[in-house]
Amino acid sequence: MTDASTEPNESDESRSKHFITQAIDADLAAGKASGVFTRFPPEPNGYLHIGHAKSICLNFGLANQYDGTCNLRFDDTNPSKEETEYVESIMDDVRWLGFQWDNLHYASDYFDQLYTWAEKLITEGHAYVCDLSSEETRTYRGSLTEPGKDSPYRKRSPEENLDLFRRMKAGEFADGARTLRAKIDMASPNINLRDPVMYRIMRAHHHRTGDKWCLYPMYDWAHGQSDSIEGITFSICTLEFENHRPLYDWYCKSLGIHHPRQIEFARLNLTYTVMSKRKLLQLVKENHVNGWDDPRMPTISGLRRRGYTPESIRNFCADIGVAKFNSTIDVVRLENAIREHLNAVAPRRMAVLDPIKLTITNWPEGQVEMMSATNNPEDPEAGSREIPFSGTLWIEKEDFQEEAPRKFFRLKKGGDVRLRAGYIIDCHDCVKDAEGNVTEILCTYDPETKSGEDKSGRKVKGTIHWVSAEHAVPITVRNYDRLFNVENPDVTDEGQSFLDHINPDSLSEITGLAEPALAESAIGDRVQFERLGYYVVDPDSEAADSIVFNRIVPLRDSWGKMVAKGKTQ
Repeated sequence: MTDASTEPNESDESRSKHFITQAIDADLAAGKASGVFTRFPPEPNGYLHIGHAKSICLNFGLANQYDGTCNLRFDDTNPSKEETEYVESIMDDVRWLGFQWDNLHYASDYFDQLYTWAEKLITEGHAYVCDLSSEETRTYRGSLTEPGKDSPYRKRSPEENLDLFRRMKAGEFADGARTLRAKIDMASPNINLRDPVMYRIMRAHHHRTGDKWCLYPMYDWAHGQSDSIEGITFSICTLEFENHRPLYDWYCKSLGIHHPRQIEFARLNLTYTVMSKRKLLQLVKENHVNGWDDPRMPTISGLRRRGYTPESIRNFCADIGVAKFNSTIDVVRLENAIREHLNAVAPRRMAVLDPIKLTITNWPEGQVEMMSATNNPEDPEAGSREIPFSGTLWIEKEDFQEEAPRKFFRLKKGGDVRLRAGYIIDCHDCVKDAEGNVTEILCTYDPETKSGEDKSGRKVKGTIHWVSAEHAVPITVRNYDRLFNVENPDVTDEGQSFLDHINPDSLSEITGLAEPALAESAIGDRVQFERLGYYVVDPDSEAADSIVFNRIVPLRDSWGKMVAKGKTQ
């Protein structure tokens, strides 16, 4: 299913024995299934998000683990909300995550067969044409505490129902005028079995079948039969489909067709995130974000643009595992997954994002020295690079305090610090403007303390990064943060919307200064800005005056400290 470089962690035997694999093992051992044939069946009505990534990893991972197959099938039964754009984005996301489907299908491939089976149920007295409006249908269905009551059209003869159904297909009736409903049990404690709608009349242009149909199947009717046609053995669904399973089973048994086993697992919920497609669409349409691939969105395309790697997402999905009950996962676990991966593979570079000038007063005028710096201390094969060093540097403003507390181990007046890959410097003075703000730091360097060659024996407690002013490359930096400032944006007070919880500081854009090596960065390159965080080159760099870097995550989780101090509200 995948090559070795993209094989998901679900195939790791040490992580594989969750309740779904235990059920699969039992069915295989009992001869109830001939193999593990799964599918990932998204509706093409939006972009996939991190919750879908969990389902992708699970379905493709199970097929890989058991040497089976996994199909990609688009549930395109609601043409009013579906677009080819979404189909293409979903295929792109699945491939990017490292998977390749064995077969590509659409529910619309089966429209003719589904229609034929519907006529079979009508003929056998298991389905009828109903004239109730959608509102009347809801009223007749009853509630969780009260049984439903029969539709006045439930007793129509098979002959009359067949005639009406064919006329529905022929377009003789207005949209919503009639539906086809399964005849099951209006008193069932499971509302899904109270004569569910199988077909509705809807004149909408379909992205594949055009205007051939004005009669479209409901999801519950199309889903199980599509699984059956494809020979799926295990239909892996999220928990919201658990109450639909009896209907899934009823359709397959009533038709006498291949009957896959449906198994439900808990969907993924993340803190500081919304997963509802409706809410994500609202964020996009109302311009709260800059499109589906905005790096603050939980969409796979958004995470990709943010700089997340396929490996980190697969590792995250494996780490959280597969559960039977819904829960909410701390988004820190997702952030730590990308930190862990990039710590191992991302090259280190120096960039200063809030610069202040530092002058080395005893540096030989006009001299430039090349400093050797390790590209990645976690990877001995990553090698090193040369960085120009001169007498005028930029450092971060927060790395200097004129009068600092005792445990401030960066640069202060009268103190010393090591410059990363450079020398130890001593601060003897600073220059201020008319308002008393420090504008320049004055230091001397100790020529006996060059990094890698230091034999002076001097010890300092702090190391800071820097960029040579003469050689600095300007970069645009977008510091992204969490889109919402509360753990559960879906929980709102009366009169509020989830939009009221949007974090006003979720994006800040600044101009930074970087070492020359970053000038050669290509779109999609991921780096660690030393002491600051992990960044990726954004596609906007192609049209921008300078390279645009998106912050993926800071080096450490600083959000928890902010929450504790009440600074996220």
